[in-house]
Amino acid sequence: MGQKVNPISYRLQVSKDWSSKWYTPKNNFRHWLVEDAKIRDLIEERFKARPTIARIGIERSANLTTITIATAKAGAVIGKQGAGINELKGQLEKIVDGPIRINVEEVKKPELNAKLVAENIGFQLGKRMNFRRAVKMALQSTMNAGAKGIRVEVAGRLNGAEMSRRERFIEGSVPLHTLRADVDFYCHHAPTIAGIVGVKVWIYKGEK
Repeated sequence: MGQKVNPISYRLQVSKDWSSKWYTPKNNFRHWLVEDAKIRDLIEERFKARPTIARIGIERSANLTTITIATAKAGAVIGKQGAGINELKGQLEKIVDGPIRINVEEVKKPELNAKLVAENIGFQLGKRMNFRRAVKMALQSTMNAGAKGIRVEVAGRLNGAEMSRRERFIEGSVPLHTLRADVDFYCHHAPTIAGIVGVKVWIYKGEK
């Protein structure tokens, strides 16, 4: 059996950072943890039509919760004259106790973000595109964007086949055992007419 470790948690404090940054006494921990999950679910649900959200960072201090949304399309999140961000803030204030600040950051190269690549492949599979074509287009665009390597695994009833199977595609090198290596990873569950198809993406961007 392989000893599988999540590449993100494996590299915490080396080339990766926590997506939630806060400290609280034990009696309040559960409350803030559930709040974090609700915040992420609400934001993901709001922009689920197209893969645009790359990362959601949550930072808490004594009297302020800062939510940082990294996105490939900042205009879609902010909305016309800031209407979208104001509506989102109103929805989040119903979940979070205390004042909120929302920062929106634009992702310069979405092809180098594992979450966006995995969700884009899943979105195309949901539109009945051939899985080989969808994955190979993603591999090509990521390598053209400057990645050192990319690995994609898709598993499930591929192309609506009767039997589920797993397919793996690798371009370049992806050194998962090297801690210095900056490897981005994401696992996405794509709904298709034949059931759920799992999409895993590893992107190697070089050493840090």
